Amino acid sequence: MPLHVDLGAPLRRDTAIERLREQGFCTLTPAALSSLAAVPPAELDAMKPFWDDLPPDAHLKDGGRYRYRRHSCFVQDIAPTALAQTPHRAHWQPTTYNALHGGMERWFEPMDPALSAMPAWQRLVQSLGALFAQVSGQDRWFIEAHPFRIDTTDGVGRPTPEGAHRDGVDFVAVVLIGRHGVRGGESRVFDAQGPMGVRFTLEQPWTALLLDDTRVIHESTPIQPEGERGWRDTLVLTYRAGGFQTPGS
Repeated sequence: MPLHVDLGAPLRRDTAIERLREQGFCTLTPAALSSLAAVPPAELDAMKPFWDDLPPDAHLKDGGRYRYRRHSCFVQDIAPTALAQTPHRAHWQPTTYNALHGGMERWFEPMDPALSAMPAWQRLVQSLGALFAQVSGQDRWFIEAHPFRIDTTDGVGRPTPEGAHRDGVDFVAVVLIGRHGVRGGESRVFDAQGPMGVRFTLEQPWTALLLDDTRVIHESTPIQPEGERGWRDTLVLTYRAGGFQTPGS
């Protein structure tokens, strides 16, 4: 079965659900994401300045200075729809999913409250959760939100220093916020149980990659500057049923 990467014509909602069920991932153009979330492009773009205020990631085991991020958690009920931010908590993954940074509690600064209060943010997070619920039948999601900036201060930036991986959740959304002065950052998605895979690059702001984390593994290749300095901004949202990942869970 051929694997579909839809970076041209925008997918309809029912086709996105079909892609996730059939191949474990799909891509959304900016127009498709805007339609899915019922958020005009200008309202999506109003969130971009928050990526200029991300603290450095102090937990990188390779000693790099290339990653900046924040982290906040939410709980979404599907019917009736509701999204509530939780008290601030650590990000934790087992080493079975993240051999490099797993097994330790990583505390990051929370998202700016002005961002999480924006109607565009609320609709974006909830619309993706509703789509994933249609695929899986779940009625509640435990969501972790990670605004990232990967930059090339030291000549190279690594979006996924842990390599090809799963996140230990049900679904993942990787949303490109923007790229500036970089090359690389190729997205790679592979069948977790076989050799099939695809490679492509998210180029346009608000292009999204949606992943069934139980079925595929993914990674992004390093970025390098085209000039003096560059960066790649993304929003990573993970959706998990049954609770957040914690030690012993």
